[in-house]
This record gives sequence, structure tokens and C-alpha cells, in this order.
Amino acid sequence: MTQLLDARISLNAATFNSIAIPIPVINTPTLFAQIGLLTAGAGPNPRVSLKGTITVQLPLALFQVRITIVRGTVATDPLIYSANHTYGLNGLLVPEVIMFSANDYNPPVTPQITYTAFISTNLLGTVRVGPESFDGFIVSD
Repeated sequence: MTQLLDARISLNAATFNSIAIPIPVINTPTLFAQIGLLTAGAGPNPRVSLKGTITVQLPLALFQVRITIVRGTVATDPLIYSANHTYGLNGLLVPEVIMFSANDYNPPVTPQITYTAFISTNLLGTVRVGPESFDGFIVSD
């Protein structure tokens, strides 16, 4: 029988336009969320499910946003998810909401598994405006 081991939430901004955090360097991952999931009592076949939302205001140009999630705390740790999103001029008028979902099947069981979400862009002027959240849970057999 599947058992829930832990569930966590990282909430930076609950509402639209509640923050204004520029992404300072192009093509460089910028941390925007992190959670640690406790694994006490884990049985075989641990599974992690992660999801999140980040909203960005775009500069005046065609540009790309990359979302990555790693198992660990730095961008060079094991990658478990990545996606590129390309946007045009619509983002000037309406911020772009990016939603994502990721899974990690059979991760190594340590007392706590940390997952970190990063965002990067290929153009200066991109601003995180909210809402912004990241959550996940771990189960095992």
C-alpha cells in the first residue's frame, strides 16, 4: 500500500504582480524555489511529484525562459526536469504564467531530499512578478 512520507510548499508570491524581481544575468540559472522532503519510514519504490508556477513580465523582444529542477541545492546537481518556453511580444501587455510538473522515480533515499527550481532567460529585462510557488510530495510502497 502506498504511504505518504512528506509534502512541502515553497510560496514566494501568492498573487499577481506582488513581486518585481529581475532575472539579473542571462543564460544563468537563478534559484526561485526550494523544498526539502523528509523520507523517514520510506519503503521500496519512493516516488516524488513536483509542480509549480512562476509568472514573468517580458522585455520587448522574442526571448526564451528555461525552467530546471535539480535534486540538490545547486544548478549542477542531478537534473530531473527542464523545459524551454519561447515568448513573443504578448508578454509586454500580459505577464506569462509558466506552470510545470515533474516527477522523480526511485530517488536515492537520504534523511531529506532537497529539490531546487531555477529559472534562466536569454534576454535581460525579464522580471518575476508573481504568483510564484513550488510544491511536492514523496510516497513509497
